[in-house]
Amino acid sequence: MSNLIHPTASIDPGARLGKDVRVGAFTLIGPEVEIGDGTQIGSHCSLQGPTTIGKHNLIHAHVAIGGDPQDKKFEGERTTLVIGDGNTFREFCTVNRGTGQGGGETRIGDGNWFLAYVHIAHDCRVGNQCVLSNNATLAGHVTVEDHVILSGFVGVHQFCRIGAHAFVGMGAFVNGDVPPFVMVAQSDYSRPRGINSEGMKRRGFSSERIAMVKRAYRALYMGDAKLDEAKLEIAEIASSSEDVRAFLDFIERGERPLLR
Repeated sequence: MSNLIHPTASIDPGARLGKDVRVGAFTLIGPEVEIGDGTQIGSHCSLQGPTTIGKHNLIHAHVAIGGDPQDKKFEGERTTLVIGDGNTFREFCTVNRGTGQGGGETRIGDGNWFLAYVHIAHDCRVGNQCVLSNNATLAGHVTVEDHVILSGFVGVHQFCRIGAHAFVGMGAFVNGDVPPFVMVAQSDYSRPRGINSEGMKRRGFSSERIAMVKRAYRALYMGDAKLDEAKLEIAEIASSSEDVRAFLDFIERGERPLLR
């Protein structure tokens, strides 16, 4: 198959399109935009560069990808956006490039679902197989690891990290790091509410692996121990659990306060 470009679309000569790319009506593709094979782009979209988009992505109508970061410190320096393969962007999603002060790059992995009105700000990192539901918003410099689910209207503060397999419930405002496997629910400020055991089961985690993560969670969140004391207890559990080692490593690498 050849590319299928609507006659009203505007594609800059400096853009590069792979094979079997489809572009809908009134879509604008700027210079230094590279689009991989089999990607489909709906109508009224805006794709600005420097941006690299991988193969077989599905970009619905009115999506804005690769725009300038919403950061007053940005002064037009060259920054990039990199998107992997097999992602879905539903209507009115926005994804910004990085900033010079933040490493210069926003990066998204493979197989993610971004539902309507999701915003991914400058210098964010999103892993693989994540779901960001309607109106979920990532401020700048946020890291979202693999297999994370953010429910509708979740807001994540800048520089926060969301660990792999975590689940954040509808309307939660996240202002601290969320360790791997942890579930967060809304309150006055969002607080951990257990581990995402159902999601872990669906991804093939054994009952033994889940039990070890539960032990680490109890040590961190359900006792009276101070953080340093809890980490010592988690380190003992981690000696026989790779999952808990990842849990502890995530905590140790934090720059933001831990959501606790």
